[in-house]
Amino acid sequence: MDWNYYNTFITASPDCPAERGIIPPEKKGGRSKPGIEYDLVADNPYKYTQEELLFQTYVLHKEIPQEELEAREEELRSAFFSKSMACLRASMLPKKYGWGLHFDSQGRLALVPRESAEYDRLASGGEPGVKVLAAMRNSRK
Repeated sequence: MDWNYYNTFITASPDCPAERGIIPPEKKGGRSKPGIEYDLVADNPYKYTQEELLFQTYVLHKEIPQEELEAREEELRSAFFSKSMACLRASMLPKKYGWGLHFDSQGRLALVPRESAEYDRLASGGEPGVKVLAAMRNSRK
């Protein structure tokens, strides 16, 4: 099953409270999932697909040691993707922290801050062939 988006822009949620892209804060007990997602993508634009980002976030959030990952990666990956899970439209980056997610033709993503001209261009359909989707709402209204 292919979990990735291609030529797609995910806008901030219609009820996102952030007017601009905000770096997610850390939690008292360590790194938050949105913080890990942000760090991975902000430091490596157009490196990760949705699948790769979801799995890397899981590995870092669960603090799986590198040795274990090297020895059991296929098993861990298979177990991770055997469960149903939300796509990045449900990520806190576009739902709460004001980031758009742009996926290129190879399914690799970059963050686009809500306050940027690039965000406005992509969100308004200004990139031919790029599908525009909104992130999921925070409330059921």
